Amino acid sequence: MNKGLFSFFLLFTALLVGALYYTNIIQSPFISALNNIKSNYHSSTQYIQEQIDKHFFQARHITELNEKLEKYENNELVMQQLSSEINDFFAENNSTFKVDPNVELVRTLSYQKFGDFNRIWLEVNDYNASRVYGLVYQNLVAGIVISQEGRALGLLNRDIKSSYSVFIGEEKAPGIAHGNSSQYLIVKFIPAWHHIKKGDEVIASGLDEIFFNGLKVGKVLSVTSSQGYQNAVIEPYYKADDPNYFHIIKKIK
Repeated sequence: MNKGLFSFFLLFTALLVGALYYTNIIQSPFISALNNIKSNYHSSTQYIQEQIDKHFFQARHITELNEKLEKYENNELVMQQLSSEINDFFAENNSTFKVDPNVELVRTLSYQKFGDFNRIWLEVNDYNASRVYGLVYQNLVAGIVISQEGRALGLLNRDIKSSYSVFIGEEKAPGIAHGNSSQYLIVKFIPAWHHIKKGDEVIASGLDEIFFNGLKVGKVLSVTSSQGYQNAVIEPYYKADDPNYFHIIKKIK
């Protein structure tokens, strides 16, 4: 064997041994550096994508809220115009009837007593302590407002002293709804000749001038008879435990 062929064989053997036994030592720094680069790359791209998604989500959400606000403001203007036209119509026909509702957004201050989640103090402007007002949350009947020590006290639906007149079902059977310190409401004094059943919807009647007619209260769960009347157990729609704001109905018409 000549020297050139022998030298090539030794070089080949050395490279083979190096590849087999020193691969990790040789490659480790390069692999570690590449992994760091890949990790930083993925972290950067993920952060950029999250920021892009957040930006477009916020922009889309703001756009949706602006559209809803514009719609609500438009509806309010339409209702005000309709109210004005109705009042003008009554005036032209010498009618004493007038449509002039008054609804005010009020803030919750605190619970009346610790542990009683059905009674809350409210901040009400120009409060008239001689009246009972309707309390509404997101267009649902939430309770009533009475005077306690000259201040506005909200009695939520579940409070036993919260009561108001309602209609039940398609027949609009009249009754009086009140709380019973549980998750359900009771409607009493429903005339026996009315046919009401489970699932019938309960709405405020407005006959007591506390709520607008048609505001939703809940649905019938069960019906019983007692002393010539019917009583119904109602599952209320309003179930919020700690709202910060309500609407108070200060004037029906």
